Amino acid sequence: MTNDTYTLAGKEFSSRLIIGSSQYPNPDVMRRSIEASGAEIVTVAVRRVDLQNQSSESILKYLQTDKLTLLPNTAGCYTAKEAVLTAKLAREALGTNWVKLEVIGDEDTLFPDVPELLKATEELLMEGFEVFPYCNDDPITCKKLNDMGCAAVMPLGAPIGSGMGIRNPYNIRIIREQVKVPLIVDAGVGTASDAAEALELGCDAVLMNSAISQAEHPVLMAEAMKKGIEAGRLAYRAGRMPRRLYAKASTPMDGMIETHD
Repeated sequence: MTNDTYTLAGKEFSSRLIIGSSQYPNPDVMRRSIEASGAEIVTVAVRRVDLQNQSSESILKYLQTDKLTLLPNTAGCYTAKEAVLTAKLAREALGTNWVKLEVIGDEDTLFPDVPELLKATEELLMEGFEVFPYCNDDPITCKKLNDMGCAAVMPLGAPIGSGMGIRNPYNIRIIREQVKVPLIVDAGVGTASDAAEALELGCDAVLMNSAISQAEHPVLMAEAMKKGIEAGRLAYRAGRMPRRLYAKASTPMDGMIETHD
């Protein structure tokens, strides 16, 4: 029961928290937050980071270590063509065929554009990428991505940066039943209880950025998220008691001393 690792694209991990690297007050807070989270995978927004910059100011200086696996993402892409090009640039610069695939539909909601996402996924899989697609919490879309051969499916819990938590846990439960690849909640987590809920629903991991980087104390929130995910995973493995409409005594009625008036 103590060995509870999971596998992504053939690589084994212990931490079920995947953390983003943007919007921190400064690089030192980012570094300390990553350490406090215990995360082994860190996402990098390819279009917002100078991949060729090796100076002391580059966040890559803090991330390219033996302890961390980099997961470049295509944040800011609105078409399949943009996303595929961005993924190829990341592979060339960072030497990884992993990509968190984002193809956004509009600037207001930041919801995925599903037809463009599926198009980009197909092309990247043919190019030999391990694709981690950010998608709607739609069981049909997730099943298609699973069947296409993605390394994982990553449905949103709520809109990016909203901090609203998991708005539709019932869809997440359906997705868990239907997909065989790792299931990672991506976007919308606001606090540790949200992360715990995702793991209690059977998700393999949670990816978050704003919930930590935008917290009043990011390093403390990173530690809280780590513990929330650990608690949620333990609760899932333990198997919660069933919900009941009416009360049920926690002590048995058999053998109780009878009293007479």
